[in-house]
Amino acid sequence: MKIGILKDIKKGEYRVIATPCEVATLIEDGNEVFVQHDAGSRAGFEDAEYADAGAMILETKEEIYATCDMVAKVKEIEPCEYDLLRENQIIYTCIHPAAHPEELQALLDHKVIAFTAEDTHRHGSPNCEAAGKAGAFMGLYAMMSTNGGCGKFVSGLGAAPNVRAVVLGCGTVGMAAIDTLYRMGAWVSVGATNIGHLREITEHYHGEISTFISNRYNIQKLLPQVDMVVNCVRWPKDAKEFLIDRKMVQSMHKGSVIVDISNDYGVIETFHPTTHEDPMYIEEGVVHYCVDNIPGAIAGSTSVAYAASVLPHFRSIAKNGVAEACARDGFLRRGLTAYKGYLTHEESSCIQDRPWVRPEVILDIADRKLDSAPPATRSRSEQFYEEFAGRC
Repeated sequence: MKIGILKDIKKGEYRVIATPCEVATLIEDGNEVFVQHDAGSRAGFEDAEYADAGAMILETKEEIYATCDMVAKVKEIEPCEYDLLRENQIIYTCIHPAAHPEELQALLDHKVIAFTAEDTHRHGSPNCEAAGKAGAFMGLYAMMSTNGGCGKFVSGLGAAPNVRAVVLGCGTVGMAAIDTLYRMGAWVSVGATNIGHLREITEHYHGEISTFISNRYNIQKLLPQVDMVVNCVRWPKDAKEFLIDRKMVQSMHKGSVIVDISNDYGVIETFHPTTHEDPMYIEEGVVHYCVDNIPGAIAGSTSVAYAASVLPHFRSIAKNGVAEACARDGFLRRGLTAYKGYLTHEESSCIQDRPWVRPEVILDIADRKLDSAPPATRSRSEQFYEEFAGRC
């Protein structure tokens, strides 16, 4: 298979989806790998390293799309790439399809086979770990007086108390943020809805981290007392109520910080996404850090970890084909988003009111014993394509 590694072009994005290590492995498997010029340079990987690993360096994204059977990168397909897509071409990237209807429509129109990478991770994405750790770190940076914050130092000073931080959510992102803040000396409280997870956190940190059930009542009581809130909650896109509304933000003391790692509209009323070039804003006296691709700031480490995590998917697709790879890995299967003009992503069907078909049905593997995986989200849709309705 001819596999193409694109240079990410989203503003502020410096990661690369494959390092020379993964390229060498794919070539050893018998594939041809093509890498776009400077694809890994901002993450510390030069063209010469890819060439030494056996890759062919191509100058432009146009050449990559025109040459390769499978094309991969870290972030979304940008509008300038839509017309480069080719029918039956395999696309693997973080599509975020439910939130990007125009991008999704381009994938359907061009009849590609597209995987949304964020749904394919069995053990949690390294990008999530990176976002949690770097997001917590940047929240402490935002708290500095030079950035409009209250100027508190994370572990305190003699006679000055530690930062009081609240982390909402304890998935891969939340646990990474919790661990970073705890190790740096913050007084951490964690809010979640799963009592079992909260119990595990209490035991793991020997009772040195406080826990609470995450709901509006409890959060409202806590906010006036804390210095930083780190939101790691994956919020339903059809939610009708903010978890933290403007009045609750107003209750926080001046110079406190909100870090919104999840970047979902509907969680925090004062949220809007920012970039690495202009990462912070102040609203209601509270410093907000809401960069929508935080891991891009630590592109070297994130690229190494992320590339290692997705390599098994690339190898399986190249060796076994899409259908067999999806049969063997339920997490890859649930990440199938578009297949030759058909929507195969349930959350996108639900949020965008589109018909869809289950991946195992369109791939004709429904009657096989399949590797299982939990649904990627809580969104459910019964709006199936008519020709598949009886099989879904």
